[in-house]
Amino acid sequence: MEISTLILTILVALCAGLAVGVLTGVRLGAGVRRREQDGAADQVSATLQATSAVVAPVKDSLDRFDDRLRELESSGVAWQERLAAQVESVRLTGEGLRRETLSLATALRRPQVRGQWGEMHLRRAVELAGMVQHCDFTLQTSTRTADGMQRPDMLVRLAGGRHVVVDAKVPLEAFLRATDAAADDADDADDAHSQQLTQHARQVRQHIDALAAKAYWRQFAPAPEFVVMFVPGDAFLSHALDADPTLLEYAATRKVVPATPTTLIALLRTVSYAWTQESLADNAREVHDVACELYERLGTLGVHVDKVGRSLTTAVGAYNSAVGALEGRVLVSARRLHHLHVGDDEIAPSAPVEQVARPLSAPELVAHLDRTASSGDDRDAGSLPPTDDVTARRTG
Repeated sequence: MEISTLILTILVALCAGLAVGVLTGVRLGAGVRRREQDGAADQVSATLQATSAVVAPVKDSLDRFDDRLRELESSGVAWQERLAAQVESVRLTGEGLRRETLSLATALRRPQVRGQWGEMHLRRAVELAGMVQHCDFTLQTSTRTADGMQRPDMLVRLAGGRHVVVDAKVPLEAFLRATDAAADDADDADDAHSQQLTQHARQVRQHIDALAAKAYWRQFAPAPEFVVMFVPGDAFLSHALDADPTLLEYAATRKVVPATPTTLIALLRTVSYAWTQESLADNAREVHDVACELYERLGTLGVHVDKVGRSLTTAVGAYNSAVGALEGRVLVSARRLHHLHVGDDEIAPSAPVEQVARPLSAPELVAHLDRTASSGDDRDAGSLPPTDDVTARRTG
């Protein structure tokens, strides 16, 4: 039964009881009470009206309260349904992730699959760093030593002809067993997990010793005296360091640099930047060589221009001498013929050339002329090498 209906029923019952009591008292007092019956009835009616006026707001409030309760109950049910759906989704996602993790762990237990997986992460790190395949790095380069064939996973070429060797064969067997132990519900699962992580750190240390013994920097000289041990996941290295905090220091003494994908990308980006700077330096050197060659050729051109000027001066002198001979000797005889009525028009005189060729005055050209004169270089304009020969020599 609703609360508002219950309270209203109680109030009505109280009012009815009060009315019954009043009426009973009236009946008992047959005389005076009968005369007061009308007044009592009026009083009861007024009491009922007053009670109704008091109860009405309470009833409205209770009705609104009931409506609110119904809304809260409805929303609570819907929220519980959504929460149950989300919990189920999380459970299914976790179950799928667990299956995929177990599948990956099972696959990584095979050395060949683990090697391919490590090379895939290695190649991805190289691509993210902008080091294109067969340009700045070489996968699976091998060299033969007295101990047999040594084959690192990657050989990074540095600017200046140097190399950095990267190995990606870090052991993960103990780490995978630790993962299985962590997923086990047995009582000794925590102890087994810790023991396997300790074994994982021990295997990483042994792999560091193996890489140090190979001394790749001797087979791929010139190379820095260290080898990069690529660990294909940050968790693999961090758990090993948790179990053995001295692992990094030990690797440094053995000339081995452990690198996760994050640190390897940073290293390769540094190498890529060095290649960019090397390319800029090569371009600058080529520009310098071309500029020096152009400067030298400008000096040679100045020598030829000076020869042309001197030839022009000689030609002007020869022209003026010819004009002098024409006017001083030839025209004198020609004028006599004109007076003898040979020819109708008088021969016009020829004017000498007063302009002379401007000599070279630039200090660079004058200095080059002096050097050419002192060395006895009397090459003419035809001695300049053709443009194709210049280009071929520069590109060669």
